[in-house]
Amino acid sequence: MLEKILKYDTELFLYLNNLGTESWDWLWLLITDKLTFIPLYGLLLFLLYKKYGLKSLLVFVIVVALMITFTDQITNVFKRGFERPRPCRDEAGLIDQMRFIAVRCGKYGFFSGHSSNSMAAAVFAGLLLRPYYKNAIFILLFWSAVVAYSRIYVGVHYPTDIICGLTFGAISGFIFYKLSKYLLKRYVTT
Repeated sequence: MLEKILKYDTELFLYLNNLGTESWDWLWLLITDKLTFIPLYGLLLFLLYKKYGLKSLLVFVIVVALMITFTDQITNVFKRGFERPRPCRDEAGLIDQMRFIAVRCGKYGFFSGHSSNSMAAAVFAGLLLRPYYKNAIFILLFWSAVVAYSRIYVGVHYPTDIICGLTFGAISGFIFYKLSKYLLKRYVTT
């Protein structure tokens, strides 16, 4: 059964990866770059400050730092634990059938840190801003999905890496959202 899932995963990867064209490579490389969305994070922090105040913003910054550290480290534990080679490292000749345009190719890929981090940030910020900006969470979830797909486009992750990363990120974002609400109630609003 696992072999069948991995076979379908590889086939779906090849299909999605080969949808790319050279004329769009620059955009997907920009999307997949970790530094591209710093202005978005700044905007989210500004909106949180505007709606919750400075004390709450300090709590959010600490919680976000913990959340990103958590998702990063757990992602690394899974990558080392499963040791699933990335598509760009596949010794079975997959590199000849795919488009690899990433700047580099890490060793293991299960599951995607980009996917988990972006989804955690989307869920966390989206839930906090939901009372004030009802559609923000949908925009952020779409953004996270685009960032996740960029990892397939550039050739460094299989679809299951992405799906598992998005799922883990959503759960993490929700847990850290609840933690921040608890901390606000306990230390800021009293």
